Amino acid sequence: MSTAKKFAGQTAIYGLSTIVSRTLYFILTPILANILSVKVYGIFTKMYSWASILGAMLSFGMETTYFRYLNKRSDSRDKVYANSFIAVLAMSVVFLTFSVLFSRPIALWLKTGNTNTVEDYVFYVRCFIYILTIDAICVIPFAKLRADNRPMRYAYIKFLNVVLVVSLNLFLLFGVPYIINNNLPGAAWMQQWYRLHWVGYVFLSNLVASAFTLLMLLPEIFQIKLKFDKAILKEMLLYSFPILVANMSFIINENLDKLLLDKLLPQNISEQEIGIYGACAKIALFLSIFVQAFRLGAEPFFFSHAESKNSGQTYARIMNYFVIAICLIFVALIANIELLKYFIRASNPIQRELYWSGLKIVPVLLFGYISLGIYMNLSVWYKLSDQTKYGLYISGIGALLTIVLNIIFIPKYSYVASAWISLAAYASMMILSYLWGQKNYPIPYNVKKNLAYIISSVAIVYLSFVVFKRNIFIGNAMLLAYTGVAFYFERKELMSIFKR
Repeated sequence: MSTAKKFAGQTAIYGLSTIVSRTLYFILTPILANILSVKVYGIFTKMYSWASILGAMLSFGMETTYFRYLNKRSDSRDKVYANSFIAVLAMSVVFLTFSVLFSRPIALWLKTGNTNTVEDYVFYVRCFIYILTIDAICVIPFAKLRADNRPMRYAYIKFLNVVLVVSLNLFLLFGVPYIINNNLPGAAWMQQWYRLHWVGYVFLSNLVASAFTLLMLLPEIFQIKLKFDKAILKEMLLYSFPILVANMSFIINENLDKLLLDKLLPQNISEQEIGIYGACAKIALFLSIFVQAFRLGAEPFFFSHAESKNSGQTYARIMNYFVIAICLIFVALIANIELLKYFIRASNPIQRELYWSGLKIVPVLLFGYISLGIYMNLSVWYKLSDQTKYGLYISGIGALLTIVLNIIFIPKYSYVASAWISLAAYASMMILSYLWGQKNYPIPYNVKKNLAYIISSVAIVYLSFVVFKRNIFIGNAMLLAYTGVAFYFERKELMSIFKR
């Protein structure tokens, strides 16, 4: 029980910090949706989608590799840390050098429509080049904090990053106009360069916060002992390459649809459609917070307890409670979607209706995140057994589905197709991981029980969203009933845990 308690405690810290940080970040969603047109919000979504894809490439799967080799090479922990950091740093420097040289051609290629000028896009591109480079350099120091069981420092730095992002956005988008309008000290200087409601300030705020995070991590970076080991580095790179492909495939599943919308739809509607899709996807991100918090606590825990006597039973128990929790969140979000939609409201009624026209995809995206969360839980088998090639196969199939089906269906069905294809890709990955995992690294999951919770949650969501047309009272009544039934069936296990 001590291992489960430790896992629960660390996941609670990561989860609480993630929830608080994301909640602060979500403050920006209604603010940006309120002051930015749907088309400009589309630019915001597009740039961050590219950033997600490139960020996964720069980290090269070294985060997971670092955790694996800390336990595999426990006698060379300093070398593992140093070589992981060196690998990511080298790739970041190469990326920084070449991307800065070609920033203008990249900006010209990214620009669609007439919403912003080429010079604006050059600024956006350069901001993200520096953001991506800095964030990549921070990956291994952050991983070290998790491996060293220092979730409080990890959470503290992440929290400060988000606070700084939000504060700078509020200052640049609202504070500066207030100073100018009221002719306060500095107003004349600010008036010379300030642009009202410019999305570039959002990206600039992110860059400043990333730089601040790097400074906060300097103590961890200075702990690196430059012990370059060619053999260890080569072995780690071979292990990490399938992880990189798997991560890339996940990021492709998560973000490529928005980029394909940009290229496959007519230019006069592409940014608007991306804006609607990106804004409505923010509601689904409430569920992804839980998935991310689970991953932060689970990954180092799974590796450190791989040799435990009852590790399989522990992983299966964790899966049981993960499925229950994620299904409850799924039902709760749909039950209250009539409240949550105000996260993406705009002051202009026309813009508001444009945003809300995409609410129909939220249940689909949420169910996709359930599939993704279960897949992340299942993926422990190929990481622990050093069969990361299966991660490459599984996520490669998911990415292929995402690319091919989006190319086929986006021109006709726009972002609605993207939402359903995202669900199909994640569900396929989940099923493949389970089937291959049970053959190569069997874990005694309670499949019938987990399926019962998943299917019943989908049925309740359908009733709440479609049959009862998002009625908040009926939705929450069904949520309470679902919670009560879950507690009834799990009461013995829960009481046992509480007593211990």
